[in-house]
Amino acid sequence: MSSLNLDDFSDLIERPDSGTRRDAEERRERLTVPPGSLGRLDELGEWLAAAQGAVPVKALKQPRVVLFAGDHGVASLDVSGRPAGSAHRLVRAALEGESPVAVLARLADVPVRIVDAGLDCDPSLLPDEVVRHRVRRGSGRIDIEDALTATEAEMAVRLGMAIADEEADSGTDLVVLGDLSVGGTTAAATLIAALCGTDASVVTGRGGAGIDDLAWMRKCAAVRDALRRARPVLGDQLELLATVGGADLAAMTGFLLQSAVRRMPVILDGVVSAACALVGQRAAFRAPDWWLAGQLSGEPAQAKALDRMALNPLLDQGVTVGEGSGALLALPLVRAAAALAAELPEKAAEAAEEEPAEPVTTE
Repeated sequence: MSSLNLDDFSDLIERPDSGTRRDAEERRERLTVPPGSLGRLDELGEWLAAAQGAVPVKALKQPRVVLFAGDHGVASLDVSGRPAGSAHRLVRAALEGESPVAVLARLADVPVRIVDAGLDCDPSLLPDEVVRHRVRRGSGRIDIEDALTATEAEMAVRLGMAIADEEADSGTDLVVLGDLSVGGTTAAATLIAALCGTDASVVTGRGGAGIDDLAWMRKCAAVRDALRRARPVLGDQLELLATVGGADLAAMTGFLLQSAVRRMPVILDGVVSAACALVGQRAAFRAPDWWLAGQLSGEPAQAKALDRMALNPLLDQGVTVGEGSGALLALPLVRAAAALAAELPEKAAEAAEEEPAEPVTTE
């Protein structure tokens, strides 16, 4: 019997400070730039102020990209554009600076942290700081077997919680969250279909690597079969992650929930992070208030999950590569919102500067 109950997070997570948000809104009314003229950047600045509990909002000084890596057994059904068990190649490319997320991270001057939760490779292929957290080697084939044991699912969630604590303790003030997985979108689609009560064909997309029509039909069948196994365990989020999730998805879910506990904002990337967020919302309804949807990836399951959580994506550039890339593209917008909210002058201050000093008279 697991000692971890995800429903307990509901009592631990509070909403961002509504009083601070009201103060931020009132300050926005006093700025020299007309209200509404900055569009959604106003809303972002107010959200950040509430998350930080500070008016004016503070600049983002230590954002970080955190990527959870894992392989999924369902990829052996040829439902992905990449070979089964090849997620370690994505990790290696990111480490060597040769992947989209690595290029964008360099451009934004943001460090990248990669956590191996369930890669299916020899640990010697990657640095120890990446592989030392691994819960198991690859996750089970969810159409016919559980992704994880109950013990492994708890270990994975606690791993994500520990990583969130490490980031919060080190001063990270915002996280760009993504995944490096093969087969992960199939597991994510299954989770979202189960939690939203929809059929496999409604949520099944073509993944970050892109697949042809035959592979899409195989993926639909895999999601359909996994859904049959997911529906009986919908009442227990931890069991759901063990049944049709995977080590990386369970770790991401733990990370998201603990980040909300620690009041650390997170930008979500694609369908995998959206699926984990949806599981997190099921456990703690206030948790999505700490998350931003970075981008719309084109995956139908992601759109359904974001709609369920009432999260409006910041960008829609057709980026399907995953790896946190789309969310990282949204980071400059969040930084810009913080800078504008913090640095634009107020009308009163401007008027005081322009008003001439009263003449001094002597009798």
